[in-house]
Amino acid sequence: MYKYLIRPVLFLFDPETVHHFSFNTIKLFSLLGLGGLFRKLFVVNDPRLEREVFGVKFKNPVGLAAGFDKDAKLYNEFSDFGFGFVEIGTVTPKPQPGNPKKRLFRLLDDQAIINRMGFNNKGVFDAVEQLKKKHRVIVGGNIGKNKVTPNEEALKDYLICFEALFEHVDYFVVNVSSPNTPGLRELQDKEPLTKLLKKLKNHNKKLAKSNQRKEKPILLKIAPDLTDDQLLDIIEIVADTKIDGVIATNTTIARNNLKSHLTLTEEMGGLSGKPLSHRSTEVIRFLSENSRKAFPIIGVGGIHSPEDALEKLDAGADLVQLYTGFIYEGPALIKKINKAILEKMA
Repeated sequence: MYKYLIRPVLFLFDPETVHHFSFNTIKLFSLLGLGGLFRKLFVVNDPRLEREVFGVKFKNPVGLAAGFDKDAKLYNEFSDFGFGFVEIGTVTPKPQPGNPKKRLFRLLDDQAIINRMGFNNKGVFDAVEQLKKKHRVIVGGNIGKNKVTPNEEALKDYLICFEALFEHVDYFVVNVSSPNTPGLRELQDKEPLTKLLKKLKNHNKKLAKSNQRKEKPILLKIAPDLTDDQLLDIIEIVADTKIDGVIATNTTIARNNLKSHLTLTEEMGGLSGKPLSHRSTEVIRFLSENSRKAFPIIGVGGIHSPEDALEKLDAGADLVQLYTGFIYEGPALIKKINKAILEKMA
């Protein structure tokens, strides 16, 4: 129904306008008490789907990637569609509007999206207020730096976000790989990244001790555009800093073999969707094999079918996340992936 009735109508309008409309519609449906209906339609309840990864127990291995619920408005409502976890953000210390519009583009012929949103969000302290509601789902907090913060002072921004969210999320994701904040990807270099992660790990210990809590898992989200040597550096950095895992991958700046019109493919920003599928799986496999499965991996990028998800799990991912595939395929995709995992297990 979604692909043949709802999506064609939604795709008639500007992508960012549709995003806000969809959020308001989901919120309205929840207020009308339709969450139970969605759960009956889309949620697969089976203990065989449960996964314990980096010390966190997930109801199922299919999550919603960061960037969709930036301000932590609908994490509980998204669980009604069958997601086993929802990652909010990327949040920054101060609110920021992001890049000028138009900044979101559909590439229909490629089943892809280009975005240059630029960490538009209401700020971490607004997200904290949203996260004070009781959680029905595992929530990850994706943190970044403000655009105006120079890289030399980026650590302060990450520490502010980390401390603010510590009591309110189940795991953290350090985002240094978005292509839409100038200079951000320079923080992926070995020296600054090692320093940043070690500082966050130390702060994690202090907060855990002072709050009499366990330390929160810290993951690193990496770009698909890293070379093999850079990926080997990532493996060393994870071992050195003792963070808990990697999310592979963020959006790509590559524009290989696209079918859509040049006016779209030449837009600046990060590309997500089907064209990213193969490369993100390559990165997952490289990290898994070369580290000898030393740390958990969350696979994201171009998952539009159960087969895409299984491919990433087979390559070494412990969990998977959807973003663009959720937009193109609708909530039925989550159910299909979970059922395919069960069928494969059987």
